Amino acid sequence: MPLEIGLIGATAIAERAVVRPSAGSEGISVRAVAASDPRRAEEFAARNGIPLVHGTYDDLLADPGVDAVYISLHNSAHHPWILRAAKAGKHVVVEKPLCLDTDELAEIQAVGGDVRVAEAVPTAGHPWQAALREMIADRRYGDLRAVDTELTFGAGKPGGYRDHPELGGGIFYDTASYWLQAVQATVGLTGAAGTGESAFDGPNGVDRSFRAGLSWEGGRTANLRCQVGEPHVATHEFAFDLATVTLRNFLLPVRGAVPVNLVVRRADGAREVIGFPAGSYYAEQLKAIGSWLAGGPPWGGELTAAAERIAVMTAVRRNARRRGLQEAR
Repeated sequence: MPLEIGLIGATAIAERAVVRPSAGSEGISVRAVAASDPRRAEEFAARNGIPLVHGTYDDLLADPGVDAVYISLHNSAHHPWILRAAKAGKHVVVEKPLCLDTDELAEIQAVGGDVRVAEAVPTAGHPWQAALREMIADRRYGDLRAVDTELTFGAGKPGGYRDHPELGGGIFYDTASYWLQAVQATVGLTGAAGTGESAFDGPNGVDRSFRAGLSWEGGRTANLRCQVGEPHVATHEFAFDLATVTLRNFLLPVRGAVPVNLVVRRADGAREVIGFPAGSYYAEQLKAIGSWLAGGPPWGGELTAAAERIAVMTAVRRNARRRGLQEAR
């Protein structure tokens, strides 16, 4: 029997991340959807062939045929609906970020029973991460010194939740998981000291630009620059003693089966391209989620990994807030 998923939120991301890839899955089926606007849920279900529409999120949670839920609401709604879903005995997969801070995380970690909770970060588990781990472990290019990530996006539609801090808006909440998951998957987050910087001068005081940094004993660093209102860039750069390894357009596979390449530029001038077969982040993520919920191995979205990311994200964002207050005095 396939795992029956209920969608909390009739959203574009739920369509891309769950509905479409589930069409080719024998192990996962989308059973039901609910939205804050019942008409939107009806239209979503009709468009995607979803059998059931529930009038409220609570009605969906009361459906005995739903095994797990996928939550794709605004960021500040993640935490309360994780708790309500867990109380109803449903496994939970939630869009990034899992929650907004370590206070919310503590309540999620206290969920008991057999309920599993995970954060959906679609890049987790892609083969480019394993390839980088091998480079770091075998030291073919010497020691890894720095990881630098740049994520920029166009202005987007004004007035959405991203413009409202009380809804978990801001560029850092949107991008931190991509940065932290890449760092976690390659060098780990243990022992990292974090700093953040933002003017928080966007609409309603959200951060439209943010700089974050991690540092470890021994001198290794990891940095993020993220910005709204610039042409789209999504790049990871790994600086070794003897080479720089760059992954450009690392978000392209959210659009479908797209290949990505690691470009190695060695200090001696040689250049190498390491290619990976075309694949969809969302299709692979759904496959990993289904396996994990059935008792299979972790893939990088499970609660223990997500909790480590949330702890670092919280420390970095709070540091940025403190620095901003000090500079305003």
